[in-house]
Amino acid sequence: MSETRLCRHCKTQMDQTFVDLGTQAVANSYVPMDKADAQEPEYTLHTRVCENCWLVQVDEDVPADLIFTGDYAYFSSFSASWLEHARVYAQKMTAELGLGADSLVIEIASNDGYLLKNFVAAGVPVLGVEPSGSVAAAAEKIGVPTIVEFFGEAVATKLFDDGKRPDLICSANVLAHVPDINDFVAGVAKLLTGDAIYTVEFPHLLNLINQVQFDTIYHEHYSYLSLLAVEGIFAKYGLRVFEVEEFNTHGGSLRVYACLDGASHVAGPGVAKVRADEAAAKLDRIDGYTGFTSRVEAVRDGMLAFLKQAKAEGKSVAAYGAAAKGNTLLNYCKVGPDLISVCVDKNPAKQNTLLPGSKIPVKDVSALYEMKPDYVVILPWNLKAEIASQLSDLGTQFVTAVPEISII
Repeated sequence: MSETRLCRHCKTQMDQTFVDLGTQAVANSYVPMDKADAQEPEYTLHTRVCENCWLVQVDEDVPADLIFTGDYAYFSSFSASWLEHARVYAQKMTAELGLGADSLVIEIASNDGYLLKNFVAAGVPVLGVEPSGSVAAAAEKIGVPTIVEFFGEAVATKLFDDGKRPDLICSANVLAHVPDINDFVAGVAKLLTGDAIYTVEFPHLLNLINQVQFDTIYHEHYSYLSLLAVEGIFAKYGLRVFEVEEFNTHGGSLRVYACLDGASHVAGPGVAKVRADEAAAKLDRIDGYTGFTSRVEAVRDGMLAFLKQAKAEGKSVAAYGAAAKGNTLLNYCKVGPDLISVCVDKNPAKQNTLLPGSKIPVKDVSALYEMKPDYVVILPWNLKAEIASQLSDLGTQFVTAVPEISII
């Protein structure tokens, strides 16, 4: 890792550390059982804040094709609450924009078709752009046309030249996932015409800081976004934010509505509200970012104290959800199978593997009922209510570690 790094957006030299989580395996690179003893590639997971444009970002870029192409293990459709969130969004946008058979919706990083299938059901033409062949194939199977590409200005230009004029471009939890954020936003601007809009959702940096959500930092997330940083990046490419909505998804997210600078959309109240919240938290100065490391260390210490006490008392501990955020937490805390014996997940693509780094075995959810553990640590804490409800007949105690150890 170099001592300094240039900001991926404005190219300013960055010297200010946000938090350093050490060296870790790539969060979604699940290990086959027969390769348990193989050496995993590891990369530094150090984040800095740019004191010019206020974009928080990882210090070392893992090549995107090592993360997202091939058999990418994240399938959006395994979360019931996320599916409902997508359905409501599609219904809202169809009504508000008057979308119909002559319209076009393009989703960037469309995954397994979890969102676009709702527009298809309403008779609205769609196109997904998705870099992973495995999840794109799943989308095609349910009738969602998908091209396998990393989105950027070149892909946008090709789509534009092919006559694609979307009324709506959408992306959820992808803006943070692109190493070249300038190329991505330039691509969005290239595809928009007239009053067409772009909506993008991302976990809000303000919540990451306030709730010590450091486990949402992993190599797949190249950037950690505030409205302040996003507005600055968008403005460079002729895009204007005209509304912002706040949601509880992924621990607290923003949905940003943007259009071309000359479009007719009038600014809504959400923009001023979120700007004020970020200003109050001092996200426009370095004071808002300092001191985060000590709060992260407190979460680590609390997690380890709980697990070691449980082991000393002869209590069994399992984990639910082979989530990327869980891998960051486990590897930063240096937790292995000696403290958490098994992790269960509903996704068959993750079952019968080992978690990257920690090497905790991943099994089907049925393993919990065979094991009947004293504690289940819910790693995707943003879904804790959904998961606890699903497992209410298990007769165990549920635990979350962020922002502090909490026993449900």
